[in-house]
Amino acid sequence: MKIKSQRDFWSGMLFLVAGLAFAWGSTEYSFGSSARPGPAYFPFGLGVLLAILGSLVLFKALTIESEGGDLIGDIAWKPLFIIAGAIVVFGLMLPRFGMVITLPVLITMSALAGDEFHWRDALISSVILTFGCWVMFIWGLKLVIPVWPIYFVG
Repeated sequence: MKIKSQRDFWSGMLFLVAGLAFAWGSTEYSFGSSARPGPAYFPFGLGVLLAILGSLVLFKALTIESEGGDLIGDIAWKPLFIIAGAIVVFGLMLPRFGMVITLPVLITMSALAGDEFHWRDALISSVILTFGCWVMFIWGLKLVIPVWPIYFVG
């Protein structure tokens, strides 16, 4: 069988393997029931869904012809390292500096990975996403995430 789209083939493989890994890894936990789901309920369902989507992408890569084989280009190392670095910085900063400082840093660093960076766009995104995260995680879900830097909170 010939691969007709390399991009779809490898992305489908990635989704399929990641989905199966999450589904299999979640079997170590209690599933619970639909009324009272356990810790395995959500990751198992998402893992199976991701594996199904990966299978569909793989099927497309093997059956539908694409122009020139849809080859994979060079790896964009700079954006890859910037995004990975932003995630590490986020993990290190959040407990000390809180969500109000850490999320704008994450968003700005991540925006630097793109080809077109504008301070105004990064600032607007930071304000909207920080507010949205506060509404969703702190106010809505009542999660215990530091909002302000530990230096401001007694």
